[in-house]
Amino acid sequence: MRFPAVLAVLIFPALVAANPDTDVQVPAATRSATPAAPSAESRFDQGQALARQSDWAGAATAYREATQLRPAFPEAWNGLGHALRKQGKFDESVTAYREALRLRPAYPQALEYLGEAYVQLGRLAEAREVLERLRPLDAKEAAELAQAIAKATKR
Repeated sequence: MRFPAVLAVLIFPALVAANPDTDVQVPAATRSATPAAPSAESRFDQGQALARQSDWAGAATAYREATQLRPAFPEAWNGLGHALRKQGKFDESVTAYREALRLRPAYPQALEYLGEAYVQLGRLAEAREVLERLRPLDAKEAAELAQAIAKATKR
């Protein structure tokens, strides 16, 4: 009695495979998994790659998605601010830099970029305040911001 049952179990899959018109449901356990949703890190990495290509709109989109996936991601907020600033969206960039700095108050690159945004907005007093915060953290970033302030003052 067991032999016919075993034979049916072995033969039926072969018959189904031989007939492509047979409508058979594939058990969930054997289906391939759906692709994983993008991670904040993968979106950040994509933003970095797009920024290297000067695709500022694409970079901003990728960084924004990274911040939506992981709101406490200061590097993504900083990248978003940079991409927005490169598009001339200075007020939006300031908001993004401030969020990066809320998450990491002693973040030299975000401070330098915030100062640059203030310079581009003509808010030199605020740029100088940022420079004073930046000086003890990173001499190179501070020098870059000081140079941007000096150029703006000469105009």
